[in-house]
Amino acid sequence: MREEVILQQYNKQTRALSKEFVDAIPWKDVSKYTIDEKFIPVLVYMRDVEAFTDIYYKELLRTPTGKDPIIRKFMDRWQVEELQHAALLDRFLNEAGFPTSKQWYDEARAKIPASYSLQKFIQPFITNLVGKRFSAVHMTWGAIQELSTLQGYKRLWETANHPVLTHILKGIAAEESIHIFFYRNIAKVKLEESDFSQRIARYLVEKFWTPVGQGTKPEEDTNYVIKTLFEGEDGLAAVDKNVNHSLALLPGFENTTKVTDRIAEAISAGQAAQAA
Repeated sequence: MREEVILQQYNKQTRALSKEFVDAIPWKDVSKYTIDEKFIPVLVYMRDVEAFTDIYYKELLRTPTGKDPIIRKFMDRWQVEELQHAALLDRFLNEAGFPTSKQWYDEARAKIPASYSLQKFIQPFITNLVGKRFSAVHMTWGAIQELSTLQGYKRLWETANHPVLTHILKGIAAEESIHIFFYRNIAKVKLEESDFSQRIARYLVEKFWTPVGQGTKPEEDTNYVIKTLFEGEDGLAAVDKNVNHSLALLPGFENTTKVTDRIAEAISAGQAAQAA
């Protein structure tokens, strides 16, 4: 499947969060159900990371990946959808009795660690040196992040057991699934182009991959979210089956255990922080 066909199939998918879906969300029912307060930091984390898509979008535009016309068309839609996901999560927090600031986005951005800003300033210079072949890294990385995000949403609705939140998250998850379709298939095409693309993608993922949001959010926040959602054998098994195994199907990533290993480390770190 070539890139133009992948984009065509992606564009044929209508939005799960249509106007009709959003208008029908029963916001008045949110307060009828309780939600364990341990999930509030998880929702805040997810909201912020979804909103930070505009940061990732602008970063990619400075690279050969962002200048690829096929990927750019995907990115334009992807950004809009992710920002709406953030807005829905923020409204849920307010309707559930956990009011947020009207300036929550600016406040969240102000808390991004300085180390992230420096890293992301330097990164485009490195990617531009490698050129278009670095797109294999970007697309593989994006596929991992979207797969992880989807599993996070699934675990949240299963464990929080809040009917309205479940309804919202399933709508968001449907759009994340479409993003996965694009990322994974484009990654496959880019990785198949050369052994070099496979080697550099595998090397960078193995050495530097971090869970969704880590970097823009402090590592301890990431560990808390992962521990809350994936602690226990069934949680880690879900990551292994639905994220790590999916990654291992991409060219050059056979037998990788990177994602499962890193999630297990985050769970342990989260447990240690809680016990401290």
